[in-house]
Amino acid sequence: MSVPTQGTTNQPLQVAIIGGGPGGLYAAALLKRLDPSREITLWERNAPDDTFGFGVVLSDETLGGIEHADPVVYAALQRDFVRWDDIDIVHRGVRHTSSGHGFAALGRRRLLEILHERCRSLGVDLRFHVEAPYPAWLAEKYDLVIAADGVHSTTREAYAHVFRPRVVSHRCRYIWLAADFAFDAFRFEIAETEHGVMQLHGYPYSRPSPDHHPSTRPSGPQRQFDASTVIVEMREEVWRATGFDELDERESVERCAKIFADALGGRPLKSNDSTWTTFRTVVNERWSHDNIVLLGDAAHTAHFSIGSGTKLAVEDALALAACLEEHPDLPTALTAYEEERRPVVASTQRAARASLEWFENLGLYLDQPPRRFAFNLLTRSRRVTHDNLRLRDPHFTEAVEREFGCPPGTPPMFTPFRLRGLTLRNRVVVSPMDMYSAVDGLPGDFHLVHLGARALGGAGLVMTEMVCVSPEGRITPGCTGIYTARQADGWRRITDFVHERAPGTAIGVQLGHSGRKGSTKLMWEGMDEPLPDGNWPLVAASPLPYKPESQVPRELTRAELTDLREQFTSAASRAARSGFDLLELHCAHGYLLSGFLSPLTNRRTDAYGGSLAERLRFPLEVFDAVREVWPAERPMTVRISATDWAEGGTSADDAVEMACAFAEHGADAIDVSTGQVVAEERPDFGRSYQTPFADRIRHEVGVPVIAVGAISSWDDVNSLILAGRTDLCALARPHLHDPNWTLHAAAEQGYAGPGVDWPTPYRAGSRPPRTGRTDAPKPRLTLMS
Repeated sequence: MSVPTQGTTNQPLQVAIIGGGPGGLYAAALLKRLDPSREITLWERNAPDDTFGFGVVLSDETLGGIEHADPVVYAALQRDFVRWDDIDIVHRGVRHTSSGHGFAALGRRRLLEILHERCRSLGVDLRFHVEAPYPAWLAEKYDLVIAADGVHSTTREAYAHVFRPRVVSHRCRYIWLAADFAFDAFRFEIAETEHGVMQLHGYPYSRPSPDHHPSTRPSGPQRQFDASTVIVEMREEVWRATGFDELDERESVERCAKIFADALGGRPLKSNDSTWTTFRTVVNERWSHDNIVLLGDAAHTAHFSIGSGTKLAVEDALALAACLEEHPDLPTALTAYEEERRPVVASTQRAARASLEWFENLGLYLDQPPRRFAFNLLTRSRRVTHDNLRLRDPHFTEAVEREFGCPPGTPPMFTPFRLRGLTLRNRVVVSPMDMYSAVDGLPGDFHLVHLGARALGGAGLVMTEMVCVSPEGRITPGCTGIYTARQADGWRRITDFVHERAPGTAIGVQLGHSGRKGSTKLMWEGMDEPLPDGNWPLVAASPLPYKPESQVPRELTRAELTDLREQFTSAASRAARSGFDLLELHCAHGYLLSGFLSPLTNRRTDAYGGSLAERLRFPLEVFDAVREVWPAERPMTVRISATDWAEGGTSADDAVEMACAFAEHGADAIDVSTGQVVAEERPDFGRSYQTPFADRIRHEVGVPVIAVGAISSWDDVNSLILAGRTDLCALARPHLHDPNWTLHAAAEQGYAGPGVDWPTPYRAGSRPPRTGRTDAPKPRLTLMS
């Protein structure tokens, strides 16, 4: 970001900063440099050289911002940084090295020294060994108060009613340590002990020792000592079973050195008042209040496994200083600061959360082949993907692809996958999407064109919208059904077209019943809003309306459950005669069968309510009945909501149990979605945000899974499949944007093979048309001003 050199009016001249970490110090230096007339006072309760970490990592992007804003600090950092390119992953005695990543690190103590020197040279008043005055007093005496007082921020807690923080503690214990030698690379080492799995994260922050001979040595000036940061992490239950909860600091350090003796070459570890702790994710609804603003860990935290804590704090300081210069008054500047930083931080926190959860669930992946395990680890945060890893280290990526079984030149997404008697030519699924365009449940020309176009577009499997098993089972008057012979004939017209004109593409039907979410307007007229007239009665597991204004459903009797089961089997028989290749039972999104599964929507006191096993009873009865009439050679899948995103609802543990139950009853794959069960849900939206639930089910249950949810790029699809987090990827909106999404994904990757085929009439379009002139002369000289 650009930091102007010209000041504006009404700027804060007296600034108080609470906390002497990198974020607070850098904010002080920037603000003083931009306006030397400012009086800036910083309080730090610890000594200048107290620090509780060892090395810090900064990205090239962050360094670029520092270079532009303060060349003096940048030059000092450049003299001390050690750089390297490799990541080593050691698992079950096998080390795999991936290159081309580019890291820069230095000692945290040295970073603080550089910032102390810069602040003092500019005239910042640094006060160590002193507790900062109470924030309310500072807010009265100073124009601006910057709270950079860390994850345990007293300022944040003093104004918790304004900032509204949410602090989540996670499942692992970890400890910050150091070694007196430099690793050759950023090293991840996995230790499988009698008490459970542990991991070491290590990286150098000074020059490598002479007895190391890496292929790519960290570069940088010679320092007086070699050093690496070492973090040891494990699940809480493993930590307790190992006895770490009863060891003092010295004993813990010695035990860690013994467990990871191979990684350390038998060398000892050292500590600095190191204690075992659990990581806490901090999120605040607001970052400022009047003239008080949060910065760094006080405002947000990101798990250390993606190395973003110091980076975010420094970038916060850069953005805050710039916004104060760019805007005429403090309220506007603080609003701009938060608006600029919040989406960046949210994206980083999503990546950090994915990385954190990957390490929490490390035990799921231990049996993966070593290279695939390494690829899975490298892509855990979703920031490193198959495509950019292929650019960074093509030899490593090609080796993983060979191990997976990709033929030469074939991206993972274009490898075949078999479900029962059906072989899909690629891993792309057109996800079920309600079109609300039927009349009396009859699929018409719109559905032929919609589904036919997507089948011609190259996907391995095209799914219908939820096809309802009865008139009362429709969501809206525009929903399709398969409860009449005429409707079945309409579907046969569509499946015949797909099989004849898009050979190699399979078409599946999703069967469902709306339950309490039925008798509503078309989506674009008012999603989930009751019809103003012409309503039909609703039924559900329990008489609970979806929204306060929704119609109250009637609780199903035992006799009605039998009738419903027969509606599903009749619909399945018609679907088989209609020529569908696959059937999916819709047990998600709050519709009828999903309503039995969630404790928030099933309050029954009979045999179909209570424990999860009892709530599963009716959906499993329906599944068994449908499986009995569905042709044995054709696969059957189940879509579930793996979490309700609401307190007291279905959890990820419940989802594993559900998937296990359906798999035991013969489900060939689980289509893992989330939410839409209760109106008061709070989804954690983000890129590929639902895939961790599919990942866990795949590894714990051992059943194939279909991942859905904000998967938008072919790079995401390749990454998820090659890492082993899913078997198939279902995409909805991308196929609305581009019916030929899969064909274009193949063209963009330069792939032409059996995994996808351009329809003969479309082959002339397999290359993008030229646009604009291509005969202009190339520039030969560059004139420098």
